[in-house]
Amino acid sequence: MKITSAEFVKSAVWPDQYPQASMPEIAFVGRSNVGKSSLINAIVGKKNLAKTSNTPGRTQLINFFSINGTVSFVDLPGYGFAKVSQSVKKDWGDMIATYLKERSSLAMVVLILDIRRDPSDEDLSLRDWLDDYRIPYLYILTKADKLSNNQAINRRRIIEKNLHVSAGIKPILFSATTQKGKSEIWQALDAHLQSLTAK
Repeated sequence: MKITSAEFVKSAVWPDQYPQASMPEIAFVGRSNVGKSSLINAIVGKKNLAKTSNTPGRTQLINFFSINGTVSFVDLPGYGFAKVSQSVKKDWGDMIATYLKERSSLAMVVLILDIRRDPSDEDLSLRDWLDDYRIPYLYILTKADKLSNNQAINRRRIIEKNLHVSAGIKPILFSATTQKGKSEIWQALDAHLQSLTAK
């Protein structure tokens, strides 16, 4: 997809604050500090569209972005950040679950994992939850530039085993620094969006 426009729409917490569901939405979700915002910025070619931070847990709202006026990217709050209270964790979990369950325009979830780390219990629970609700998802392994090619391939193999990934569904290796994987991500997103319009 050629990006002609990428604009912040609004931040929200609960459904009555969401923007009107006028186009398909791709939601980006993963542990805190996994590189969600950097991934969004890299694939749309805009440095500061999604706010990045070195402080885990900084994104505490659901942020909506309009891409080319035809698809919406949704940056969901990161999970698994240890230094927040249980009540805050519960609010974050409820916020994410409510969006994923109730948003009629949700087309796909991009589930983001750090290639250097094994999937956490939260990652696996979210994957199982998406399976239960039959929400399509795509795995992205970020920070691939931190490893050599051979290390990255080996780490992908280990993560695939932990996730019980079925044959033919390869997580995409991505680096915001080198742009590795950017075209593959767009190919996967475009193919899914086109399959929706063909139905």
